[in-house]
Amino acid sequence: MRWKLTRKRIAAVIAGSAALTAGTVGVASAVSGDDDARDRPIPASELEQAERAALEETGSGEVTETEVGDEESRYEVEVTLQDGTQVDVQLDEDFRVVGTERDGTDSDD
Repeated sequence: MRWKLTRKRIAAVIAGSAALTAGTVGVASAVSGDDDARDRPIPASELEQAERAALEETGSGEVTETEVGDEESRYEVEVTLQDGTQVDVQLDEDFRVVGTERDGTDSDD
């Protein structure tokens, strides 16, 4: 039996390929645990309090990244110190420090 390529069949093959590709990318992202895709910055209404609490904890530095709903706490504020060291400050819902982590270390200060 010989297949005749029609526009309808070509469109169906392209649509099927696109759906398969999209599904594969979605599964790969879920399996790899890509947390960056789910990261949400702290809303403006809460940002000032979170920054103030984090900078008070570190003593100085510049806030370079924030996240709400972190797996370790309600808020996470990344502070970069003058020497380039990065400190992640974990805050609870009342902006109290519940932990800190420096440059990829796994222990709380």
